Amino acid sequence: MATYFVTGATGFLGRALLDRLLARPDCESVHVLVRARSLERSAAMWAGEDRVVPVVGDLGEPGLGVDPGPLLGAIDHVVHLGAVYDLTASEDANRTANVVGTANVLDFAAAINAGVLHHVSSIAVAGDFRGVFTEADFDRGQRHRSPYHATKFEAERLVRGQARVPYRVYRPAAVVGDSRTGAMDKVDGPYYFLPALARLARLPAGLPLVTHDLGGTNIVPVDYVVDAMAHLMHVPARSGQTYHLTHNGRQRLTDVYNALAAAFDAPRIVATVPVRLPRIERLPALPAAVLAELGIPPEVVPHMDLPTVFDSTATEAALAGSGISLPPFSAYAGALVRYWTAHLDPDRAWVRANSLRGKRIVITGASSGIGRATALAAARKGATVLLVARRQDELEKVRDKVVSLGGTAEVHPCDLTDGDAVDALVKDLGVVDMLVNNAGRSIRRSVHLSVDRLHDYERTMALNYFAPLRLTLGLLPGMRARGFGRIVNVTTMGLQTDTPRFSAYLASKGALEAFGRSAGRELLADGVTVVSVRMPLVRTPMVTATDAYRSMPATSPRAAADLVIKGLTGRGEVVQRPEGLAMEVLRVFLPGVARQALNLAYRVVPESAPEARERAEAPVSVLVSAAIRPLWRRLR
Repeated sequence: MATYFVTGATGFLGRALLDRLLARPDCESVHVLVRARSLERSAAMWAGEDRVVPVVGDLGEPGLGVDPGPLLGAIDHVVHLGAVYDLTASEDANRTANVVGTANVLDFAAAINAGVLHHVSSIAVAGDFRGVFTEADFDRGQRHRSPYHATKFEAERLVRGQARVPYRVYRPAAVVGDSRTGAMDKVDGPYYFLPALARLARLPAGLPLVTHDLGGTNIVPVDYVVDAMAHLMHVPARSGQTYHLTHNGRQRLTDVYNALAAAFDAPRIVATVPVRLPRIERLPALPAAVLAELGIPPEVVPHMDLPTVFDSTATEAALAGSGISLPPFSAYAGALVRYWTAHLDPDRAWVRANSLRGKRIVITGASSGIGRATALAAARKGATVLLVARRQDELEKVRDKVVSLGGTAEVHPCDLTDGDAVDALVKDLGVVDMLVNNAGRSIRRSVHLSVDRLHDYERTMALNYFAPLRLTLGLLPGMRARGFGRIVNVTTMGLQTDTPRFSAYLASKGALEAFGRSAGRELLADGVTVVSVRMPLVRTPMVTATDAYRSMPATSPRAAADLVIKGLTGRGEVVQRPEGLAMEVLRVFLPGVARQALNLAYRVVPESAPEARERAEAPVSVLVSAAIRPLWRRLR
């Protein structure tokens, strides 16, 4: 019978290896090192398995903080998996876990007189070595250009120089999900590039790509690593035997890309130009910022193309007859992508049907009009709608309607122009997934009639810009902490048409949209996206107050709500109507015509301001003549 002591058993690799050890008929017990604060969680992880024995301790403590007495001579295999597996982690974090932790494991293994120490190292020890690196190689004068690579090298050097019990070393390549199920616990390594591939999938799949030689990499699925380890741990071998759990030879990045592209149905690389670009040790600021926007840590890129070719011939010989072999990447790339799409894709919550189900969505201005219609539409899709407006009685009516439809709603009355009230609202809302900044104020008045009415601009900015800004800033930290969030700002098609008499309204909505576009560039890598919905004229109480608009074509609140839902569930950063886009194109390519046309409309349509309504009493022919006269003079 065999007994084991495992560090890092709660990690992705550790959990998988533990399953393999427990499946062995000769497994008597597995002692697992756990921190005191993780004891309850780890106990639940192996509930019902009596052979798993949690041992409270810490890699950072001398001798792991474990009394060796009860385990003296009782452990056949110490398996050291505990480490930081993250290229983006700090140097202190890498050194504490990878170097200090390994030194403490060596002392512990000696103190309990363990049968064999199994040290899980990494191909990172090869650093920048160029050429073939075998299981017999270690220090070939290579350099290590990241804290992760350097500390994994130092940890293995400690094992080779200071181990006082027999030991074996295992060097896995970059570990990805299970080759059969695709299961993976986090986004790391190659997974950072999958969002970019998902975006490429929007292009025609038949579009041929030509690129330079991308170089080589080394990727292995987790099930191969743990299956191989569980076998190799128990075969006769000398102390110091090293195993490369890697692809044997050069694994071309072009082949890896094409396998993933096939799974996404994205364009493939059909040819490579025989040119190798120089290796980049550190990305310049601009490319690094671009990659960060795509969610790709700049620290990862210099290590994507490995200069080393790993030889695993001896490992394959030791596995001969076991039935364990490394499948080609193309055989399991589809499983990796399917699992990532379903469980790890940061956009998964809003790119599929019913994506609003279970989401908590704040909707301001929810007591009537667009806000009310949006609340009902979101509730029909399974969202919990958090209704915000000044009038509590009206909000309760909307809530009752949502409940009658089988949905869930909360009422949060708030004056959004009151900063203290908004701060209190943020605390009351709790966990929020999405925010719809819909509440707004419109003022229709010519500039020359507003020269003594600065308060019109101040009041409009207060509700249309500063109120949603304060609410957004209040909810943003929670969204970033969860790596998920969407902010939809309801703006206006008027930003595309430069509608006269709305300078106060358009300025406030323009400020909100500009904030959203700039903030969206910053927040993309945090999983938070910002969308502008440019509303056309909507038949709401805000519009009916203007006589000039009562007879104009206008869309319904329900149709407007459909645009907001598109903003909540779509991928774009702008939701707009075709006529708005047409006016924007006209403004860009025929700016003079656009200005004259809108000036004509301004002169023909009467004022809304009470002090100027006498203008509306003039005959239409007089108004038209006054509007056309300056245009005619310019044409002459």
